[in-house]
Amino acid sequence: MKWLAALVPLVAAMPANTNLPGQVEGVVPPEGSVTIQSVTYGGTGCPQGTLSAQLSDDRTLVTLIFDTYIASIGPTVAVTENRKNCQINVNIKYPGGFQYSVLSADYRGYAAIQKGVSGTLKSTYYFSGQTAQSSTEYNFVGPVTGDYLKHDEADSTSTVWSPCGTNGLLNINSQVRLTATNASASGLLTTDSTDLKFTQIAYVKWQKCNQ
Repeated sequence: MKWLAALVPLVAAMPANTNLPGQVEGVVPPEGSVTIQSVTYGGTGCPQGTLSAQLSDDRTLVTLIFDTYIASIGPTVAVTENRKNCQINVNIKYPGGFQYSVLSADYRGYAAIQKGVSGTLKSTYYFSGQTAQSSTEYNFVGPVTGDYLKHDEADSTSTVWSPCGTNGLLNINSQVRLTATNASASGLLTTDSTDLKFTQIAYVKWQKCNQ
């Protein structure tokens, strides 16, 4: 059976908790100056042709739309289905003197997890050429059945900003994982079937650089 996901409503970006010296928050690049140049991806959760990315009009949300992304577990389920992952590279063009960071994320979907099963939704964000990274994560503990909408903040102590004055290749390493303490228990962690898409939204904050 194929399970797919529902779209997440767009909401305002969350304010940053920290600021770097010589930089000014609370601003966004001019309208039309920020565009997604390209998106490349691969992994067990996002085969080619199953993912797209969108940038909101106010340039504060990056929406990742998956056609298929599901993890399942159970006595008759292959262990390879317990964890699915997706490596995403989003090339975002923006004007010099600006930089951005991913501050939080929304996850929306459907969970059918029995007692003895736990699930994890996690994404790690980093920019090409940098070693620093941040992540968002949400955990489920069974029994859970029904639609979910979860919001998680990135660690404010490890905020990662894109380079100043250049394109920022945003790398997102995401995974959906299920584990079980009871060998007979089963679970499914995926998305709602209403709109035929799975969507994860990353909240983006901009700031100016003084160079």
